Amino acid sequence: MSDGYEPDRHPPGAEAPVEPLALSGPTPMVRRGQRRRSYTVEGNMHPDLQVFSGSANPMLAQEIADALGIPLGHSLVGAFKNGETRIRIEDNVRGADVFVVQPTCKPTDHNIMELLLMIDALRRASAQRITAVIPYYGYAKQEKKTAGREPISAKLVANLIATAGADRVLTMDLHAPAIEGFFDIPVDHLRAGGVLAAHLRKLDLDDVVVVSPDAGGVLRANEFRARVGASLAIIAKQRPRPDVAEAFEMVGDVRDKTAVLVDDLLSTGGTAVEAARMILDRGARDVYMYATHAAMTPEAVELIKHSPLRSLVVTNTIPLTLEQRDDKIEVLTVAPLLAETIKRIHEGESVSALFT
Repeated sequence: MSDGYEPDRHPPGAEAPVEPLALSGPTPMVRRGQRRRSYTVEGNMHPDLQVFSGSANPMLAQEIADALGIPLGHSLVGAFKNGETRIRIEDNVRGADVFVVQPTCKPTDHNIMELLLMIDALRRASAQRITAVIPYYGYAKQEKKTAGREPISAKLVANLIATAGADRVLTMDLHAPAIEGFFDIPVDHLRAGGVLAAHLRKLDLDDVVVVSPDAGGVLRANEFRARVGASLAIIAKQRPRPDVAEAFEMVGDVRDKTAVLVDDLLSTGGTAVEAARMILDRGARDVYMYATHAAMTPEAVELIKHSPLRSLVVTNTIPLTLEQRDDKIEVLTVAPLLAETIKRIHEGESVSALFT
């Protein structure tokens, strides 16, 4: 184009239809000046529900919209030739209750900026309420200083999101739950444990022991253990330097049992592979792994492929590239859970039951 703008329409159509959730209120109606359907909920101060997507995970956003039974909002997301991000909201959002789906995964800085610009555009377009739906919250591992003269990056990102104009945040399995307190706006923090545990129960495995790969994940592993009716083991590890973990001891019995590693984030894969080897050395029959966020490096994928893990189950909070896909890696969708939460927020209903 003459102005150097290279738009990218988001997202492509979903491959499979999803049964829509029932929204209370009258039949969908078309408002003048809008090119999309608008759903009105009686007695709700935010009558129009609209969902938009950045470029980070448009397929997840489309699944969410399908589950809600509404079309995904139209937007142009692209870049000028000088590299600056360009955002334009193409639908009328005046007075609307808007949800922007954008995990801040790799490329993290670009996806954060894209989210901030979309929020700003919606605010200037007079959206009544803007919720940032961030299935994966980038910089979550930098929630505290580990040495002098370091930033607390997770807090800075929270400040940026609120300053841009977000009224609330919807996220999933924060690496550090304390990040909720970094925001001065409401935060709905979902857990993917229910989705992951349901998958494990379908496998109908015998003598399952849930293993936390580190002391920081004990609470998560214990909640997962309660869901599947298993025992618990804990691996103690240390990090001599960033992204490098060394396992050195384990508490709990795994001998002649099926071990299930549970973690919120899989990045380099080093922790998972080392833990799997230690568990097998202690006499376990098999080792499976469940993780919410697959923020995998190329090296991690190769490690997992050639690791002693029987399988790795993750969610689609972060999209996997074709190079990251393997028969050993299975992806579960969290779209129905996010859609139900969005519906409840929109209609002013409690979402507490979804946090467990």
